[in-house]
Amino acid sequence: MPKPVAIIAGAGPGTGGAVARRFAKAYPVVLLARSQLSLDPLVHDITQSGGSAIGIPTDVTSSSSMSSTMEQIKTKFGPDLSIAAAIYNVASKFIRKPFLEQSPEEFLESLEPSIKGAFNFAQATLPLMLNENRGQYPPTLIFTGATAALKGSSGLSGFAMSKFGIRALSQSLAREFGPKGVHASHAIIDGIIDTEKTKGYSQDIPDSKIDPKWIAESYWFLHTQPKTSFTHEIDLRPYSEKW
Repeated sequence: MPKPVAIIAGAGPGTGGAVARRFAKAYPVVLLARSQLSLDPLVHDITQSGGSAIGIPTDVTSSSSMSSTMEQIKTKFGPDLSIAAAIYNVASKFIRKPFLEQSPEEFLESLEPSIKGAFNFAQATLPLMLNENRGQYPPTLIFTGATAALKGSSGLSGFAMSKFGIRALSQSLAREFGPKGVHASHAIIDGIIDTEKTKGYSQDIPDSKIDPKWIAESYWFLHTQPKTSFTHEIDLRPYSEKW
């Protein structure tokens, strides 16, 4: 039987890249992002390290784009393709603006990547987690969340709504597909992630940003849990974060 694959949507230079590198130690990985230019360096890095990776530019908010991507994946890996892990790490639109100054379009803008994209991604990947060729660990569907999934902050009503929504989706899928052997989980990333873009933040406080590699290790931990001990939700934050 062919080896199952891991699919990472939102495979950018931070969390997505770290997750891709970690899962590439065990599986061929399929990386999804809007731009081929953002995928190529990560694909090259993984293949140079001895892993197997392909990158497919995909707009997860488009059902037709997601369907086309899945057809390409099936063509690449064959009709017996199965998915060991699917990680949804697509960023939401982050608009901080007083509620009474927001337009309806601004308010709803976060829903496209958070909810519609997650819906398309889950519908496309879950059927390939239900077949018999599941691999060593239970097939795993992980959604990257944020503090806003638990509390709505001032000026972030649309963003919080989208994060509450993806948490609710994850809970529903865990209850529906858990009895079928699929581990659906939600990760609350509570803090600034240490990337090139955030180098100027919190420089006066050591170790105050979340290392993407440890997010990836946490996702791998979730993936390797047996059916007897599924964790639906995990939260990660630096020691210095107020919560």
